[in-house]
Amino acid sequence: MHSGSHLVSVRGLSRSYREGERSRTILDGVDLDVERGRIVSLLGRSGSGKSTLLSLLCGIEVPTTGSVTVDGVDITRLDERERTLFRRRRVGFVYQFFNLIPTLTVAENVRLPLELNGAPPDAAARSAASLLEKVGLGDRHGAYPDRLSGGEQQRVAVVRALIHEPSLVLADEPTGNLDARTGRDVLGLLHDLVRARGATMILVTHSREVSRIADRAVRLEEGRIVEGVGDFAW
Repeated sequence: MHSGSHLVSVRGLSRSYREGERSRTILDGVDLDVERGRIVSLLGRSGSGKSTLLSLLCGIEVPTTGSVTVDGVDITRLDERERTLFRRRRVGFVYQFFNLIPTLTVAENVRLPLELNGAPPDAAARSAASLLEKVGLGDRHGAYPDRLSGGEQQRVAVVRALIHEPSLVLADEPTGNLDARTGRDVLGLLHDLVRARGATMILVTHSREVSRIADRAVRLEEGRIVEGVGDFAW
């Protein structure tokens, strides 16, 4: 398989933190390849380093050792400003707790990634309106986040993460703050939009049911990637 088939390639990735006089290792020599256009679920116990790995994959954090290549760019060689610009252009992030900006309307939240990337305001507004209509929120574009249900807020968050057509989508427990039925609806929406755009997604979840939308499942165990869910004790 040629290297161009991998959107994400991680080699020897480690992350340690100082806790007083001691060093605590969260990730220990992680290797991971993710093919373009694939959905991979990432499972593991609380505290296993799943969220840390996502932060390293998008350059929010930098590794203690190792490299992260995304879409042909070794982001561990970039400075902070370059990583921010890379993330803004090529990564979409869906959080468990929505992370919408409360002082912006639904449409303004969704337009923000496009505007940060220099899209003309009229074009950004049209794109936002079109995608909000597609996910059943065409009548909510002027509402503020605190007027929305949890499911509506997460649908807005999904649209915001995908509006700029990122090559990589990172989803950190995207249904963890929703009831089961709403979670299934949001997960289906996320899956369909990612597939329609040909994006690659890494999905962190505690749920085996949620992980079933993925093409492949991996888990973090003792700071390392283990292929498949196997007999992991939840």
